[in-house]
Parts: sequence; structure tokens; C-alpha cells
Amino acid sequence: MRSSRCHPLLVPALLSALVILAARPAEAEGDGADLDISAQVARLYEDASVASGQYEAGRQDAEAQRGRAERAERLLVQERQEIAVLHEDLGRIVRAQYRQGGGLPYTAQILFAKDPDGLMRGQHAVRRADLAVAGAVEKSRRAEGRLAVDEAKARSEWLVLEKRTGELAAVKRTIEAKLDEARSALQSRADASVAAGSCRGAVRLDQPPTALTQAWVAPVETYELSAGFGSGGEHWAHRHTGQDFAVPIGTPVRAAGAGRVVKVSCGGAFGIEVVVEHPGGYYTQYAHLAAVAVDQGQRVSTGEWIGQSGTSGNSTGPHLHFEVRVTPETGSAIDPVPWLAGHGVVV
Repeated sequence: MRSSRCHPLLVPALLSALVILAARPAEAEGDGADLDISAQVARLYEDASVASGQYEAGRQDAEAQRGRAERAERLLVQERQEIAVLHEDLGRIVRAQYRQGGGLPYTAQILFAKDPDGLMRGQHAVRRADLAVAGAVEKSRRAEGRLAVDEAKARSEWLVLEKRTGELAAVKRTIEAKLDEARSALQSRADASVAAGSCRGAVRLDQPPTALTQAWVAPVETYELSAGFGSGGEHWAHRHTGQDFAVPIGTPVRAAGAGRVVKVSCGGAFGIEVVVEHPGGYYTQYAHLAAVAVDQGQRVSTGEWIGQSGTSGNSTGPHLHFEVRVTPETGSAIDPVPWLAGHGVVV
């Protein structure tokens, strides 16, 4: 799947932003009851897009936390091993001190000393052993202190990780559930329009802010390619006449290039469709839509939303059927993939 849209992500505002999105009503209740379902889906689609981006940012942040917690756990194991070694060293020092007379009081060492040099050597050995014991005890105490801090840090990070992951997943599920419900309603209305052979009229979608510099774009931003031009199948009388882009119902469909809408139709095998005439004698068709956002005769610019994908007409599942033609009518299609590539668009 490919995507050309990137959403700037601010992790500190992550959960608050997602909670606002999840709490936003489906616009079909209260004072928004007269809002067309197409606009509802478009807004929820954008909400879901933002939520997915925020969820991905949160997931990456959680993975980073997981890595830090795992490193802390590994540090705990290492420090436990070091403390065990320190305890062994303390035992050896005490045993050595005892064997060398370090356990005797200084008065006894003076009485039993055979000469001043022996006395000095004995006292020096005792002081050295005492310093070693004191140093080892202090080192052990510091290591145990670090161990306690690291244990608390590891527990805290795991708790934060689990809580954030759960909250993000819950919010994402809520938004997706709302979107699925709205998509189902949108497709039901599309099917009714196709059955009646009459379009409901254009829905004026809020166009996304774009700064396109290229003359041509893919008809959808995020997609998977499915049936290609010329492929065979029981759903086509002869051969497939376009390129299918597998996308969910309600996905915004955009004009591949600037031109004029020459056809808006809501019946037949293509279901709801739009045909746009472009300079140079080429036409593009967008079929199996769930809704249209343009009127016949309207001029459109590159990347402008002209409808929403669906599964109307002779369709086995949600997708956009896209054609490039040399006339506005069926039967004049050419392979759109190399044609798009020739115009700087690789799909």
C-alpha cells in the first residue's frame, strides 16, 4: 500500500487529540441531522486518517518505551550479578582477615609482636583489610541503591506502556466503528441511487489543503492495486478496461488532472461514475463510486476531490475503477498504468 500524505505528529498531545476525535459525533444527530452522509464519511475518513497516524506515533513511542524497559531489566540482572560477586568478595576478605590475625584487637597484636617491624606490618595489614571491607560494603550499598531505582523505573515504564497502548487501541477502535457505520449508510444510499438510475446530486466536500505542483496524480492517495487492464474474469464481458485501486468505501477520489466533467451517471455496470475531459484529447473515468462531489460541466483541478469510492454497480468489493480513454465513451480505453507513468505518476 502506498501513501503520499504525511501527518505531523505531536506525541505529547496524542491522547487528548484522539479523545476529541473519538468523542466527535457522527454529524447525523441533533443540529447536524440534515448534513449529507457523504460529508459525514469524508469527515470521519479524515478523523480516521489522523487517528491512524497518531496511533502509529504512539505505537512507535510505546516500542521505544518497551526497549528502555527491557534495557532496564537487563541492567537489573547485571547489577544483581555484580552484587553477588561483591558479597563473595566480602566473604573472602573477612576470611582472609581472620586468618591473618585481623580479628585480634590491636592490644593483643602488640603483645604478640616479636619486633617493631612485625608490629607495623601487622597493623598495616589490618588497616588495609579494614579499608577493603569498608570499600566493598559501600560499593555494595551503592549498587543496591541503583538497583532499587532501576527496578522502580522499569515498573513505571511498563505501566505507562500498557496504559497508553490500551487507550490508543480503544480510541482507534471507536473511530473505526463510527466510520464503518457511516460507510455502510453511504453505500446503501449509493445502491438505492443506482437501482433508481438517478443520482442524488453533488455533495460539496471540504477540499483538503493541497499544494500540488505536478500536473497529474494518482486518482486515490492510499491504495492497493487489484485487477489490471486487459485481465480476464467472469465479471467482464471481454477484458478488463481499466485499473482497479482497492480502497475502502468512502475514500476520497480525486481528479487525476485538470479538466472538465463531461459525464455523471448513476446506473449500469459501472454504478455511479464520473468522466473528466482533459486537454490533449484524453478522458479519465472514475467508476463504482458511492457518491459524487461534482456536477456535469464543472471544471476541476488536479487533485480535487470529485467523489468517494464505493462498490456500486457490477462490483465484487470496494474499489475505484479507473480508466483512461480517447473518447468519453466505453470501448476507447487504453492501459492507464503506462499512460500515468508517461505523465510522471508511478502507481
